[in-house]
Parts: sequence; C-alpha cells; structure tokens
Amino acid sequence: MNITIIGSGNAATVLAKLIVSKGHQIRDIVARNLKSAVELTAQIGGKPRTIVDFIPENCELIIVALSDNSVPDAIAGIDFKEIPIVHTAGSVSIHVLKNNAANYGVLYPLQSLRKEMQDIPPIPFLIEANNEITERLIHEFACTISDNVKTIGEDDRLRLHAAAVVVNNFTNYLYTLAENFCLQEKLDFTLLKPLIQETADRIVNQSPATLQTGPAIRNDVATIEKHLALVKDYPELRNVYDVMTEGIRKK
Repeated sequence: MNITIIGSGNAATVLAKLIVSKGHQIRDIVARNLKSAVELTAQIGGKPRTIVDFIPENCELIIVALSDNSVPDAIAGIDFKEIPIVHTAGSVSIHVLKNNAANYGVLYPLQSLRKEMQDIPPIPFLIEANNEITERLIHEFACTISDNVKTIGEDDRLRLHAAAVVVNNFTNYLYTLAENFCLQEKLDFTLLKPLIQETADRIVNQSPATLQTGPAIRNDVATIEKHLALVKDYPELRNVYDVMTEGIRKK
C-alpha cells in the first residue's frame, strides 16, 4: 500500500520503519517541523512535508501517529475526503476524525515505541472503523505488519490503554524509585536487573495473580517494618511501599 504518515516522533518513526520493512511504500511524512520530516524520509523514503502545505492525495491510507492530545489540532481544517485515515492514539475517540474524513478509524499499537529502537518488538494492533469497508481495509493492512490484530470498541480500547499505563509507565516509575534509592545508598542497581527480567518472563505463560511473592503476601510484619525504616528518608518510595504492601495484603 501507499501510506502517508502524519507525525515524526516515536510512534511515527517505528511504524514507518515497520511499514517499509513489510513491503509498503511511504508517500509523505507530514510533520509540524520540516526538519523532522526530512530526517525521517532520509531513513525510509517518501516526501517530507509540513502540516501547513499538506494536501491529502495519491495514497491509500493516512496514519496520524501523534501523541493523544495532539491529534485534534494537527488535523484541524484538513479535508481528507474519501481517503481512509486512522489515528494511533489509545485514549482518543474514533470520532475525532469524523469531521475530516468520510472513512476513518483507529490503528492503536499496544506497545511502548521509541524511535531509537534497533529491533522492533512484537506489536499488537487494536483496530476500529466507522464502516465495514474501512474496517476491512485497516484489518488487512494491519495483518501485513503484525501477527496480533484485534477489532475492538472504543471503550475496551480505553480500558486496555489504562491497563497499559499500569504495566508499563507505572512499573518504570517503580524502577526509577528503586534506582534512585540504590544510587543514594551507593548500591549497584544493575544487580536487580536479572530479577526484573525474571519477573517479566514469568507472566508470559502464567497469571500474575498466581506468582505473587514477598513479605506482604506472607504477612511478614518484621521484614516490612525493617524495610519501612530503611526508606523513611525517601517519602515517595515509602508511600509506594505502604500502598503496595496494603494492596497485596488485601489480595
């Protein structure tokens, strides 16, 4: 397919590379900043354009790969006519596109994407469309770039987006707190990385609910009190420790 991508950040870059690697062509990379568009087209082909001079034409699908809060402003005033257009935002309604296009939908990559990635990880895609023909086109396209494509409604997509924040953003925040604690206490944080990897690997084939370990699940009050004493000078970490411990105990 001949694809136009609006965006040049993390999601746009990774998706553009993935799309090209699967045999599709990039017609345009459209960005707010022409320099960003030029840099990306130098890697994957296509014509660099800015939102201001972009005229939708001669492509089979337009992908708006922008941060969730940027989508409405980026497409304001653009008439995409009959060209199918999708956005990739997890928390944005499909209907944000209804005033701009006759055929529109969602192509949400349920994955953490960074433009620096050398190897693209498996990406589940959650899709939705405003009509059957567009849904079929999006589904067929998504299946060329992923082995895991699900048609899913807006409400469930938002619920999965919330769950993704918990398993990705929140866990990374916990790693950050632990790393800071180790740095301040002159401990080697890298010693924890095999544990982090093992914990992540375990849930691939098992429910996390069956794998909980640690002093809270054992109700080991003595150890919990020792830990709380150790982190008393780290209020963020202590608060998280308290909340997590109580949550695990209740389970």
